[in-house]
Amino acid sequence: MIQARVDVTFSGDSQSECNLFSGKWVFDNISYPLYKEKDCKFMSDQLACNRFGREDLSYQHWRWQPHHCDLPRFNATKLLQRLRNKRMVFVGDSLNRGQWVSMVCLLDSAIHNPKMKFLSYVNGSNLIAFKAREYNASIEFYWAPLLVESNSDDPVNHRLPERIVKSQSIEKHGRVWTDADILVFNSYLWWRQPHIKVLWGSFEDKNGIYKEVEMLRSYELALKTWSDWLEIHVNRTKTSLFFVSMSPTHERANEWGASSDQNCYSETGMITKEGYRGSGTDPKMMRIVENSIDELKTRGLKVEMINITQLSEYRKEGHPSIYRKQWDALSEEQLSNPSSYSDCIHWCLPGVPD
Repeated sequence: MIQARVDVTFSGDSQSECNLFSGKWVFDNISYPLYKEKDCKFMSDQLACNRFGREDLSYQHWRWQPHHCDLPRFNATKLLQRLRNKRMVFVGDSLNRGQWVSMVCLLDSAIHNPKMKFLSYVNGSNLIAFKAREYNASIEFYWAPLLVESNSDDPVNHRLPERIVKSQSIEKHGRVWTDADILVFNSYLWWRQPHIKVLWGSFEDKNGIYKEVEMLRSYELALKTWSDWLEIHVNRTKTSLFFVSMSPTHERANEWGASSDQNCYSETGMITKEGYRGSGTDPKMMRIVENSIDELKTRGLKVEMINITQLSEYRKEGHPSIYRKQWDALSEEQLSNPSSYSDCIHWCLPGVPD
């Protein structure tokens, strides 16, 4: 959907007036998937569900159909032409990294010469880039799971017992991506705890002031800092801005009528109830994002919301579950209960993000 939204935005198509996010999933085993998992050499082991044992591939064949308009079939070559001489950066957490992998695999399918595409990154850097030489296009991902600076900013070692954010500091991140032509942000799951420890000062300063702040308030503070940075630093005539809404989790199977001790493990069908919403999303956080975007609009800066939340709510079968690379050895107890290590957060590719 991100690809479709960006494509429509840059084409100037009149369909931009249509609500692309109100619709239904339609089974399409003729035109979907848009690429093959095994053919994308940039695929992530975290998202390559077929490679890691998933045999039911029906999740790859669903196409989103808006109620009041038709989405044209995705054309990677046309999008590459629109990205010519441009820099597109996804900023956020591993879900936005999944969106980046999706975009890269879609574009990769249209670049047949392996010498005309490559990944560029520096060890320890938060930034990784896919380069399409022929088009002088760069499609990048920047790891900043809370948008503002935090103790979870290391792209590898970020699973820490205590989460600390500097809610008033974004410069370290912002200076890397502010000059991009297209910016796609997200930040949600890393905030999902009752309180967040906020730091005033530096992580190196022993005299820094720490305070436990209620989660919604800390999220507001962070988005205020993000908004202020965009208003001051983004070139309004050059840069297109997008914010991806909450990506739902499917951790509680009882919410769709299954056993209370299960989650997305072994699910092969989607949720069919119109307007279904589980506990994996937080409407209050959505409103904070919407308010931030509305406030930026009054300051002359347009940020377009890519509202993937409802369309993703239906897709309980689209997660990797146990079909991904396991970075740590599994215990006998885990192996006896696959739900205990199922990933019901991220999305298999090809799949929902496409």
